[in-house]
Amino acid sequence: MTHTLQDDSPAVYLIDDDASLRESLEDLMHSVGLSVRSFASVQEFLDTEIGSEPACMVLDVRLPGQSGMDFLRRMDQSPRRMPVVLITGHGDIPMSVSAMKLGAVDFLTKPFRDQDLLDAIHEAIEKDRALRAEQSDADAVRALLAALTEGERAVMDLVVRGMLNKQIAAELCISEITVKVRRGRVMRKMGVRTLADLVRAAGRIQD
Repeated sequence: MTHTLQDDSPAVYLIDDDASLRESLEDLMHSVGLSVRSFASVQEFLDTEIGSEPACMVLDVRLPGQSGMDFLRRMDQSPRRMPVVLITGHGDIPMSVSAMKLGAVDFLTKPFRDQDLLDAIHEAIEKDRALRAEQSDADAVRALLAALTEGERAVMDLVVRGMLNKQIAAELCISEITVKVRRGRVMRKMGVRTLADLVRAAGRIQD
């Protein structure tokens, strides 16, 4: 069952092989305004086109085929990476520690309180919003970088490393005047006014 809201509304991707639990959790999430798409296995999820809205995944640990923990380890290869809340009926402390190390937002043992799950989901969705904003900023910086000439990019790379104009000139075998000219063009094209702003912009594509 899938409840669809407006395009930019948060979504939860629920993967659990227990049909009755899926239906119960769908009703719970829908009651607080969340769009829900549910799957009985990881493969079902992988075979489905995923939306671009802010989202998180509620993932059962024990599943037919690929387990929830195995999928969490391979999340970088999924069609749409997103924060994960793990749920299980057979959890223990070592498993929960492993899940958190793999990046899970929370690890809940069944039966869990509805509010605990909802709190974890909202935390995961906010984390996804933040990650998406960071990615958007990084994409914007890459677009600006693409407008730089090879010479301007070379100067920029050395500027953000803290090198002085004289040092950059020696490193690139160009005149100090040329460095100043290219540096000024870099600042204009990158839309920044200070060295600190330029360093922050460069950092967005290195994190």
